[in-house]
Amino acid sequence: MIRLLGGLKDYLKWQPIVTDNAVFRLHNLFTTALLLACSLIVTATQYVGNPIQCIVSGLPAHPINTFCWITSTFTMPDAFRRTVGVEVAHPGVANDYGDEDAKKYYTYYQWVCFVLFFQAMLCYTPKWMWDAWEGGLMKTIVMGLNIGICHEEEKCTKKKVLIDYLMRHVKRHNSYAVRYWICEALCLVNIIGQLYLMNRFFDGEFMSYGLRVMTFSEQAQEDRLDPMVYIFPRVTKCTFHKFGPSGSLQKHDSLCVLPLNIVNEKTYIFIWFWFILLATLLTLLVIYRAVILTCPSVRPRLLRARNRMVPLEVAEALSRKTSVGDWWILYMLCRNMDPLIYRDVVSELAKKIESARSNSQ
Repeated sequence: MIRLLGGLKDYLKWQPIVTDNAVFRLHNLFTTALLLACSLIVTATQYVGNPIQCIVSGLPAHPINTFCWITSTFTMPDAFRRTVGVEVAHPGVANDYGDEDAKKYYTYYQWVCFVLFFQAMLCYTPKWMWDAWEGGLMKTIVMGLNIGICHEEEKCTKKKVLIDYLMRHVKRHNSYAVRYWICEALCLVNIIGQLYLMNRFFDGEFMSYGLRVMTFSEQAQEDRLDPMVYIFPRVTKCTFHKFGPSGSLQKHDSLCVLPLNIVNEKTYIFIWFWFILLATLLTLLVIYRAVILTCPSVRPRLLRARNRMVPLEVAEALSRKTSVGDWWILYMLCRNMDPLIYRDVVSELAKKIESARSNSQ
């Protein structure tokens, strides 16, 4: 298991230079690694066994297993509420097959590993876009100033280079900030879109899946219908037709056990809760970004909250005399630089901006 999932550790490694938000990383890195891990586990037969095992008399088991896996199996939805061992053999398994329209066919379990991999790629897309747009700018302008212990001469030189860069590019960083916020909004769109697509994938059963699992234990025993068994049945039926020795058509009824669905049901109940939590966090994050854009008065307070050594008047001066893109660059620098060095940089920058403004007037 360690060898199987060991390659995913690169998605969770520590980053010395941060260019994004913690919720953004939860979506792009943790969720991607989670979905890839689920996809690998589902395909690892040494952990979940063979995906299907069918019981049929008079025919070799392997061809029947293959046929039922690549076509589909079915249950009778009304049989889930019948008494197991008295009226039916297993939940959803009954012998009244006269009404073809009453059968519920299951084919999506064949595609679960591919869908999980596709979901992982969708979750990674905003990070890929942001890395391409960001182009290593933050790492370049930090210049190792995230480590405060260095020679004073080297420190002064780097601070001067950084201040000169910021002075030359005042009010030119709006596209940097807007592109990042677009990527954050794409994360929310992705999660909501995936919830909708998973609901379609599971025939409209996924949106209420977690809520039904939570209320399952509170229901009376005679009224219980396990939502996990209903969406991911552990025992299903499969019909196989063949020609007999005389050429007559023979019908073989198979009872199929799906051990893979034990893994699927636990996987998707965790994914349901995680996606709901992630959608909530991303919604709050998008609202937070909207407040930053529409309420300039909060920006200096956020800047000072990130580094309490920065005087409030300096934070207010920088927020007032620069654009929102410049403010975002300064905010991200605060997260990536040594606090003492950052205080010196922004104080000197505020003075230079004020001096340049006075000279221009």
